[in-house]
Amino acid sequence: MQKWYARPVLFVSDLQRALQFYVDGLRFAKDWHEGDGQGKVCQISRAQFEVILCEDLLRRDKARIFVELSKDELAQLREEIASGAIPSKTSWWGYDVIQIDDPDGNEWLFPLPDAG
Repeated sequence: MQKWYARPVLFVSDLQRALQFYVDGLRFAKDWHEGDGQGKVCQISRAQFEVILCEDLLRRDKARIFVELSKDELAQLREEIASGAIPSKTSWWGYDVIQIDDPDGNEWLFPLPDAG
């Protein structure tokens, strides 16, 4: 059975600021960073979900990433939010979701358990 392997690319205006948000706030790990840590592209991951961050001042694109978590994973995310490390809000995208926006306006949506 073949499996597709995909990694979203998020364009950011300041890679170091984005890394601080994702690594320090959302607890992603930095897997690799082009140019021995000095480049404008790097990969981060959390729980086998990988994302590429690319600093490009000409790109103003915004992404929306929909992530469905297990009950335990959602409880852990809620604890992290409650600690004040991650700003979030409850939003609506067909049903109730937790929305986390990165510093560049990329949206992360996490459906709530009674959603759908």
